[in-house]
Amino acid sequence: MSLPESQPASEVIIREFQSGDEAAFRQLNEEWITHYFTLEAKDRKSFDDPQKTILAPGGRIFFAIADGRHLGCCALLRIGPADAGAEHAAEYEVAKMAVTPHAQGSGVGRKLLQATVDAARLAGAVRLYLETNHTLTPAIHLYESIGFKHLPPERITPSPYQRADVFMEMIMT
Repeated sequence: MSLPESQPASEVIIREFQSGDEAAFRQLNEEWITHYFTLEAKDRKSFDDPQKTILAPGGRIFFAIADGRHLGCCALLRIGPADAGAEHAAEYEVAKMAVTPHAQGSGVGRKLLQATVDAARLAGAVRLYLETNHTLTPAIHLYESIGFKHLPPERITPSPYQRADVFMEMIMT
């Protein structure tokens, strides 16, 4: 079940979460997490009910789809308003980004992440934040290439994830 070499990322569509996407969201994320790490309690909570944990509090989930197959996903979790007086301005965490192994290196991740960043910008985000792990070098390079910057140690807050040891942000200007 590999992605045909002739299929460029441009044939991949990005769409938002729809009813019935729960299993794909879980599968895509469990695939990479269990390959490199172990599932943690916060992972399980997100996968058990993404509607309640991500969407209802103002977050969004995006999928990369080709030929009816879910190739990747990325979530925006609302982490709070940037300013109490700003009705639409908010900060979001980019989280639960996954691309199935057969689609990695094809541009799917870049297209998915860029669509997620663009959606956050349109929603009035003033800052995006993410956590990852130093062993996920291709992901870190992707985040850097899109405009994420590493946080200095004094600005890092403890993460609920044991695997998180790289912290980045993008200031939306």
